[in-house]
Amino acid sequence: MLRTTAPPGIVRVQNRPDVTGRGATVAKIESVLFDWGGVLIDDPAPGLMAFCAGALEVPVTDYIEAHQRHGEAFQKGSIPEEVFWRRVCADLRRPAPEERSLWGRAFRAVYAEREEIFALAEQLRERDYNTALLSNTEIAAMDFFLELNYKMFDALTFSCAEGAVKPEREIYEVACRKLPTGPPQCVLIDDKPVFVEGAREAGMKGIVYKSPAQIKRELAELGVHIE
Repeated sequence: MLRTTAPPGIVRVQNRPDVTGRGATVAKIESVLFDWGGVLIDDPAPGLMAFCAGALEVPVTDYIEAHQRHGEAFQKGSIPEEVFWRRVCADLRRPAPEERSLWGRAFRAVYAEREEIFALAEQLRERDYNTALLSNTEIAAMDFFLELNYKMFDALTFSCAEGAVKPEREIYEVACRKLPTGPPQCVLIDDKPVFVEGAREAGMKGIVYKSPAQIKRELAELGVHIE
């Protein structure tokens, strides 16, 4: 797994010049926020669904239907994992798992870093941009992220800790408040177009992730350069 030896993050304030075009002043991007699953790592959802379906011995399609009924409350931290599994397993007519965190075990099993994107975050931070994580995720996954002890982020925002999920406006506002810049100086990189649109509605810029090269190109178009 990719790691960095950079010292722990301290939020920094930059004084970057504004970009002026067509007579209007456009806010300069100073903070870059990354989604986790689907951007920094391969989308874990397909693997998670298959892993949990296998553990409960049910068809994947049946598990997905039950998961979708209760998954948002789980991601918001509104219910603990034990309650989540109790509800899912009641729907599936299966016994609830006895282990402390089936979700945590599943997440670890399917976790696959995109090292080039982690490296991009580190490069941005080295160039004095604020870097942050903004993720819809569950407590067990959040705990795993913290265990990995990544050093290239100045701020972390997890849905399960905030009681809100993308694309709700509240979670974007929470993420921006953790940074020394306002929404117009922030850009979110996310693989879900609806989540990028939510960021834009909250006053941020947004980029839909397709590839590392595309991300670097679109960041450069916003005036964010790493080379």
